[in-house]
Amino acid sequence: MSAFASNPGLNDVRDAAGHGTELDVAVHLHDGTVRLSLLWTQEILLSADDADQVAQALQRAAEQARRITTARRPDKPTNA
Repeated sequence: MSAFASNPGLNDVRDAAGHGTELDVAVHLHDGTVRLSLLWTQEILLSADDADQVAQALQRAAEQARRITTARRPDKPTNA
């Protein structure tokens, strides 16, 4: 079982040039790192709509990663 949670909203995003390239945005559920994977190539050409979907997926992943890392931080001492 992977510790990464992928964004299912990107399942239909494909390379605009028709090469079958896929991408994945995922968050590591333990340490809060964000993974952006390009599958089957080193680059991907996106339509404007697909680029928007990827940008939104990265923003959601960043928000989730912040929640994970915030939850893992020890409480800061308070000054009285």
